[in-house]
Amino acid sequence: MKPLQKDGPVSILGRSPGLIPETIEAVVTVPTFRRPEQLLATLESLRLQETARRFAVIVMENEAEVREGAHAALPLFEAGILGGMVIVAHERGNCSAYNAGWQTAVMHFPGFRYLLVIDDDEIADGSWLENMCAAAEKYEADIVGGPQVPVFASPAHAKWAEHPVFAPPYKKSGRVGALYSSGNLLIGRHVLAAMGPPFLDLKFNFMGGGDSDFLSRAAQRGFKLAWCAEAAVREAVPPRRVEADWIRARSLRNGVISTLVEKKKRAGTRLANIRVLAKSLALLAASPFRALARLASTGSPAIGVYPIHVALGRVLAEFGYANEQYRQPEKN
Repeated sequence: MKPLQKDGPVSILGRSPGLIPETIEAVVTVPTFRRPEQLLATLESLRLQETARRFAVIVMENEAEVREGAHAALPLFEAGILGGMVIVAHERGNCSAYNAGWQTAVMHFPGFRYLLVIDDDEIADGSWLENMCAAAEKYEADIVGGPQVPVFASPAHAKWAEHPVFAPPYKKSGRVGALYSSGNLLIGRHVLAAMGPPFLDLKFNFMGGGDSDFLSRAAQRGFKLAWCAEAAVREAVPPRRVEADWIRARSLRNGVISTLVEKKKRAGTRLANIRVLAKSLALLAASPFRALARLASTGSPAIGVYPIHVALGRVLAEFGYANEQYRQPEKN
């Protein structure tokens, strides 16, 4: 498979015939890494979207050598089953893949209003795209998030659905003060234009959290955020992700990301680092009491201990700790 076009770190492998970029209202970006079968399921859910809006799909392959995802997806585009493009993001890492797809959308689809994001282990509900776009219009929001509903490999793991690592941050649709994940997201083109590339900070490339940082910076610049509870995607959760060490590592990582994002938010303000550290220490001191309250309300020790792990992660970040879970994808 040879690239048709190369723009710096991005190769364009192919695009659907008859694609008219100027007519596209929404662009759906799908990063992928070594999940060809799951990617095909994701793309099928996009093909079945119930909407009158013209949309295109950009698949960002982030495994530049074997390209399993690209090999699987490209025939769908070349046959016109899906409209859009398949590209390779040659620089490894979560943020690199997103940046490549988002910049490709800006460069090749001059008239789109909305950019949407779905991961290659997620299945979109049939009305997902329409509901996300409608929510942006209803709430006059610049960015919209939606729930990632966990689908566990075993029914015995369903109890984990309420754990903060998996549970959506909001239950109802409407304006919100913060969003945290790009796994189910809509961003207005004007936001991308204002934020400028590179959109996601590469320091988060193998840790995750580049999306949280981007969303925090966007909110700080005054962009309005909303939540659409009706626009669900269903995320496949492999057995590995309900093991105690993975949950603990992800919880610690969330704390690390919280510190790093807050430091960037406070950068340039008086005593910024001291204030962040003081907040982290205060959260660590309060975490046993918060843990007991959660244990009492949920009856789950795993949910109860979550505030302790997050607080520990926040403090560990001050000493350079970074849990880069995406460095070893086979363990993630």
